[in-house]
Amino acid sequence: MTKFQLIQKLMERSNNLAQQDAKTIVNTVFSSMTNALARGERIEIRGFGNFTVRTYQSYQGRNPRTGTKVEVAPKKLPFFKVGKELKERVDRAPARSEK
Repeated sequence: MTKFQLIQKLMERSNNLAQQDAKTIVNTVFSSMTNALARGERIEIRGFGNFTVRTYQSYQGRNPRTGTKVEVAPKKLPFFKVGKELKERVDRAPARSEK
């Protein structure tokens, strides 16, 4: 599902909601989540999952093209842990054939 499809779904569910208003709602939610993660906060959406920021230490890696060793700087990355309800719902869903 794309962001545009999410906006369309929101408009379908709310009969009187204009596209610009739906777009504002979706952008506000994503922006708020992004800002919270940037501040190092945890986001918990019951029945869906948790978003956290994980810190990774620096390490020595390899350039895959040349094979030379490179120092990889420490970094912080967002991490999602799926909730129990979502995990069970996905597991029960019928399998879709790939295109």
